[in-house]
Amino acid sequence: MRIKHLIVLGALCLSPFAACLSPLSAQLNTDRITAIGRNALYFEDYVLSIQYFNQVIHLKPYLSEPYFYRAIAKIQLEDYQGALKDCNAAIERNPFSPGCYYARGYVYRQLNMLDKAEADYSEALHFSPENRTYMLLRADTRAQMEHYDEALEDIEQMLKREPQAATIWSEKGRICIAKKDTVAALTAFEKATIYDKTNPAVWSALGVTNLMLNHEEDAYVQLTQAINLGSKWAGDFINRGVIHYHRHNYRGALSDFDQAVKIAPRDADSYYNRGMMRQEVGDYNRALEDFNTAIDLEPDQTHMRYQRALVEMQLKQWRDAVSDLDTLIARYPYFLPSYYLAAQAEDKSGNAKAAYQYRRKAQDLEERKELIQAQQNQPNTDMLIADAQPQKKDHRKEFSTSTAQNQTEIPEEEQKYDSQTRGTIQKKYQDVINEPNIVLSYYSQDLSLRRTNYYHPVVDLLNKQEMLPAALRFTNQEMALTAEMVDFHFSEIARITRQMGDMPTAELYFARAIEFAIIKDYASAIDDCTKAFVLAADYNRDFAAIIVFCRANWRYRLTDVDYELILLDYDQVLRLLPDFDFALYNKANILCAQKEYKEAINHYTRSIEQDHDFAEAYFNRGLTYIYIGENEKGLADLSKAGELGIYQAYNMITRFK
Repeated sequence: MRIKHLIVLGALCLSPFAACLSPLSAQLNTDRITAIGRNALYFEDYVLSIQYFNQVIHLKPYLSEPYFYRAIAKIQLEDYQGALKDCNAAIERNPFSPGCYYARGYVYRQLNMLDKAEADYSEALHFSPENRTYMLLRADTRAQMEHYDEALEDIEQMLKREPQAATIWSEKGRICIAKKDTVAALTAFEKATIYDKTNPAVWSALGVTNLMLNHEEDAYVQLTQAINLGSKWAGDFINRGVIHYHRHNYRGALSDFDQAVKIAPRDADSYYNRGMMRQEVGDYNRALEDFNTAIDLEPDQTHMRYQRALVEMQLKQWRDAVSDLDTLIARYPYFLPSYYLAAQAEDKSGNAKAAYQYRRKAQDLEERKELIQAQQNQPNTDMLIADAQPQKKDHRKEFSTSTAQNQTEIPEEEQKYDSQTRGTIQKKYQDVINEPNIVLSYYSQDLSLRRTNYYHPVVDLLNKQEMLPAALRFTNQEMALTAEMVDFHFSEIARITRQMGDMPTAELYFARAIEFAIIKDYASAIDDCTKAFVLAADYNRDFAAIIVFCRANWRYRLTDVDYELILLDYDQVLRLLPDFDFALYNKANILCAQKEYKEAINHYTRSIEQDHDFAEAYFNRGLTYIYIGENEKGLADLSKAGELGIYQAYNMITRFK
């Protein structure tokens, strides 16, 4: 039957593929879709670009390019496991593309598989021997492997071609520093400043190298040059502040440390060095504040506790001083000053016995000086020197830039993207919670990025019979209703009740149940569902299954949740419709709520077997694997969920990998 009244639904957003897809796959222009995907990639819409490349892969799985492009998008999102799979697929289809080896080499570097990264960069250079980026990355990888001579061979080969390239000279200097050849590093960085006089990073590197060689006059000039050129690197101010401190120019040191703290308020070294300077001039209270902040930021840096203990003793905070010194002793058991200071603090506290024990321990160690002399792990109690301003090491941007080269012009209307899913969204914090249950509703937010098949033939038939005011749709993102919409649904309840009269039917009970659920009266909705099920069970098992499915969902939303009743409902649905993947998925969510993780994983897996693109099931199964400590499986599922359109997965991958 049809209720002669239409519900006005919120406007539905078009799918991002609507402009280029037609109902017939034969008419799909895969070149056009690829071009749009590359355009999205270039403009940092990585999640959206993945969806376009998914479409091309679905239609032409034998092509290498869409796997390569999708790998690039995943690299930008730091989904390295997912990117590795796509790189492998791209190389399998086209083993002659240097870009594919370059991308896979980059992924291997991020996964700390350096030997494989070196091999891939070498393969990329085989096909493109003049490519500077490939060789720079191979040199850097070899340096990470401590194969310094091989790394320098790459550098020298590039310098023969580009003797005035400051970037290459800087890389040579960095490798020489790692090799502990500071003299060669100094020469390399001096060359870099000759060929790139306006780059603060090269002056920073030269300044730090001179500081390491105790050439403070030269270091001061070079760090000042970096700062004058606009350096925003806190380390440049820290290092110049250290030089001021050594010169007893405390005003200059304080100014530089203040600037370092302003630039990098989460950098512990800035606070530690400023605390040292304040301690030197007797400003103990503010020195203590700085040491507290530094230790809060980096609690594992126990050497900082030594300086804090000295300040605490000046402020007569004896117990705090002993606590810090005990922590230091546990880390550096041969550092004698800690014992004598702790003994002094215990004496001041009136605890003579403890003071004696600290002194006795120190004396025992002094009698065995060879142990102390052999012990190399001593705390650094001086100012901390920061590293040089880093050269750009993250080559991810080059991927998205290069993949967009020679692209065809894209209409302006196809360049509008959702800011929530744009850019490096893996850095946007997301709560670690499961995707909610899939429900049936008249209202749904746009889920056009997701590839889940929100369809079941039973619901499709139900909608075609037009027995309800509007079409039901599967969703787990229901729309919020306005006051006017709520008023409308109250009036619908009254209208359906009048229509029921003395001859209520299963269809009318179910229609009214949906209305009750929309206005959050779940108890009445459940009651109507029960009545509808009794009437429908005798003549329409499929319809009865949908009724029970809805009843289970609404029972879950009651204040007093009865998990047993909900599970019984989902089991009833699955007896009537064994292939109903949404019931399997929802049951898995309930099992997770009961901490039955292994059984939940089983049900998520069964739902994925019904729909291999079930994004929400991959996402929740991934989190569940991580809950039980199976991170590798969990990250693989989160990668798949991200590929299928759940962009929140990329933040989880970044946090759990």
